[in-house]
Order: sequence, then structure tokens, then C-alpha cells
Amino acid sequence: MHWSEVWYGEDSASKLIRSLLLPASWLYELGWRTYAATYKAGLKKPKHPHTPIVCIGNLTVGGSGKTPLTMYLAKLLADMEKEVVIGCSGYGSPASEEASLAPAGDLSALKWGDEAALFRWKLPQIPLIVGRNRVKAAQICHEKYPGAILLMDDGVQHLPLKKDLIILLDPPGHHRHCLPAGPYREPVSSRSKADLILPGQFKIEAKPMRFIDAQTGLSALKPQTANVLCAIGSPQNFIAGLQLAGISTDHEERKPDHDPLQEGNLFASFPAESPLIVTEKDWVKLRERTDLEGRNILIARHEVSVQPEAEFVKWIQEKLDEHKT
Repeated sequence: MHWSEVWYGEDSASKLIRSLLLPASWLYELGWRTYAATYKAGLKKPKHPHTPIVCIGNLTVGGSGKTPLTMYLAKLLADMEKEVVIGCSGYGSPASEEASLAPAGDLSALKWGDEAALFRWKLPQIPLIVGRNRVKAAQICHEKYPGAILLMDDGVQHLPLKKDLIILLDPPGHHRHCLPAGPYREPVSSRSKADLILPGQFKIEAKPMRFIDAQTGLSALKPQTANVLCAIGSPQNFIAGLQLAGISTDHEERKPDHDPLQEGNLFASFPAESPLIVTEKDWVKLRERTDLEGRNILIARHEVSVQPEAEFVKWIQEKLDEHKT
């Protein structure tokens, strides 16, 4: 049984497993509260080497749409004539160990992480700092781009770094338990530290799903039937989106989030007569394979906006003005 089934399932097995895991969740929550208390009491002090730092995060494990929202906000800030630098963790890659400024040009997902490779592919002109050491990332930003907004994809739980603005994605429908009985990385009460919670005052609106031919890079027609391969945090949401678009699936393969998708027999189980639909995050990993020639692969392009946009622009400008140095 996948963890998402344990956390969100309403069948008797899921409910039983959640009940059995509750004591472990209480211990996890106690540990987090103890850790957070050291900062609240002033025993530890977060560092603030750069301002402004805008963090797009969530309280739960798995995909909640942070990366599409970060991309949207990066474009929006650029349209507002703001200098922007993106920071991401480089999860699962060698680049994640510390923090470094990514070089220009396409990035290997295996070396820099799938999210870093995706950011560079979609936003090639925006500087990118990769690594889990968020304090060092902020220091690099301040040294190289002192007037920029550091836009962090994830990092709400990284307490050693002080953030100026926290935008929290916390959609309804979750069981409000901490790990392992639920998906929460910290208690639900931590919502209070956010400057903005989505959905709430503003709504995230998904744009109609579009498809790109992986071989040509051109727009492709929506198929009626397809195979699906994904290695993302919320595969059920992606597949539900395809079904909502009227696409029926011949075969679905769900891999763990951030899976490198490099195993040799990856395509063996997919019927050849139907195209294979993948996410953009998975495509930046698949494109490093040597066995893609002749394969009919469609990249599902998922983009979002925050509505009403004019009011959101006004809100974020006011918040940034509060943190001018």
C-alpha cells in the first residue's frame, strides 16, 4: 500500500493503519515542537543574510503544487520588473549536499535534481541556487545578486533561515496528522506562521493542460487514450487531471517521487500503440536516456495562476515594500 493511500484512504485498511500509527505521530509532533521551541525561546537564532526571501512551501509531504506556483510567481515578479533568483533543494542529487550557484545552460537532473533541471528548462534566464543549505544559498544570493528577491521553492521547515514572506499551500482534504499517520511534516498549528495560505484569500487556478511532442518540442493534439508514467508527489492528482481532460489510460506506472527513471527496462510494460504521457518534471530526467528514439512521448504542461491576479500583485507588492532594505 502506498503512503498516499494510508494518509487519504477511507477504506477500513487505511483507517486501521492510521490508527496504529497515531502514537508514532504524537512522538513526531512532540519532537518537532521541541525543535521549534528552541527558536521561539531564543536558544537558537535564525540567520538572515539576505532580504527579501520569499518562501513557497507546504506543511505536508509530497506534491502540493509548490514548483508550478514558484514558476508562476517568478514570471509574475519578472513582469513587475523585479530581479529574481530561485532557490531549490536539488533533492536526491549530489548538488543537494550544500548550496551552489548553478552554471548557465541546461542542467542534468541526475547531477542537479529534477526540480533544478525543470526550473532551468522553463526559466533559463533566471539565476538558480541549488542545495539544502538554505542559509548558504541566501549568502550566495546576497553576494552575487544583492538586489534580487530570493524565491525559495520549499524550505518552510528549514528554521535556521529567517524568511521575510511565507506563502503556504495547504489545500483542504488532508487528515491533519503528523508523520507517519498523516502527511504533515509539522503540526497544523504551524499555519499561523504563514503570511498567505492558498487556497484562501486567493485561489490557485490551473490552466488547461497542454501537450508537447517530446521529439519535436511542438504542441501536440490531446490523445484519446494514452499510457502514463510519473514519479511525482501526487500522481493521483496528475492522473485525475488527465481523466478530467477526457483521456483514458491504457497503462499507468507510478514511481516514487524524484525517482531517476533510469532503469533499463523502463518502457517494457507500456503498450506500444498508445502514446506515453509524462510530466515536465519527469521529462527532464527521461531526456537523459539513450533509448528514446522513435518513442511517442507527450509532455503534459501544467501551469497555474493566482486569482484574482490584479489583487494578488497588489498584495505581494505591499509585502515586498515592507521588507525594503
